[in-house]
Amino acid sequence: MRAKQVLLIVGGVISVGFGILGAFLPILPTTPFLLLAAFCFARSSDRMYDWLLGNRLIGEYLRRYYEGRGMSRRHKLTTITLLWGVLGISAMVWMGSWWMRAVLSVVGIAVTIHILSLPGAEDAQRS
Repeated sequence: MRAKQVLLIVGGVISVGFGILGAFLPILPTTPFLLLAAFCFARSSDRMYDWLLGNRLIGEYLRRYYEGRGMSRRHKLTTITLLWGVLGISAMVWMGSWWMRAVLSVVGIAVTIHILSLPGAEDAQRS
């Protein structure tokens, strides 16, 4: 195994870890890390790439994202509701820190805009 291949696999594994953490931590984005992991695995290990896209928890999400099939309205609503719920709880934890609440708000707004800008599954089926 070449050094470049090993580095890409390690980078992919680390990215998957950060992506999973991002599902639970409001400051850490999930999608960019999972896309980075897919990029790393696609260039280093067919087995790891197939595992990632075949994973029952995140595989469908990545395949839909790559194929431009979008998110259903229900999935968007659920994602945004969970996002703001976790952000709200996090803001309560850092009640004395106005700058941390500001960062959480900016992250929440940016992620909400991104999710709403994704094509709806209904729109993707029509094209």
